[in-house]
Amino acid sequence: MASAMLIVLLIAMASSGVLASDPTPLQDFCVADKASPVLVNGFVCKNPMHVNAEDFFFSGLDKPGHTNNRLGSNVTVVDVNKIAGLNTLGISLARVDYAPFGINPPHTHPRATEILTVIEGTLLVGFITSNPQNRLIFKVLNAGDVFVFPQGLIHFQFNRGNKKAVAMARLGSQNPGRIEAKDVFGSNPKIDASVLAKAFQVDKKVIDYLQSQFGMDNNN
Repeated sequence: MASAMLIVLLIAMASSGVLASDPTPLQDFCVADKASPVLVNGFVCKNPMHVNAEDFFFSGLDKPGHTNNRLGSNVTVVDVNKIAGLNTLGISLARVDYAPFGINPPHTHPRATEILTVIEGTLLVGFITSNPQNRLIFKVLNAGDVFVFPQGLIHFQFNRGNKKAVAMARLGSQNPGRIEAKDVFGSNPKIDASVLAKAFQVDKKVIDYLQSQFGMDNNN
């Protein structure tokens, strides 16, 4: 009998590991209380009696972002830091504007899958699979087309046309995070240049130059 119970317990534990995911909300909503000093995975809930419509509202996605920069793109993110009511709901949104030949450079979202819809223009988009294949999966998208970037994979969008482009992205996390490929050269503090020179098999002077360039982008 004890052996049978042990087997059932082990199966249950194994199954719970397989099915584990972010917990679903245990109440209608949990509006983020950003003034709370309590640290949790996400945000502490505001008293529901103090919640109002403004906690679920954001205005401004109709306005294009400024693309007058070196990349020729601008990402306007609407996550839990912009809408407190997104806390625990596992979703966020972004508008991406592209100047002619602008790029949203290679990056990852460690906590979210992304689904991108092109609103205007033409984009070359793609993502790279993990080791050992490292396949580039890419496609040219036009207005009305939709493309999915799996969670954690490096991906990009490039406006290959001579007119502006606009896209909307939905992400499966209230706080998806973003890590750009260049961040390895722009970390704070810097990674020792000798380490990166060895890793990328280039002269240390190349790393020094890249760190001097991308280090300036940390505040952008």
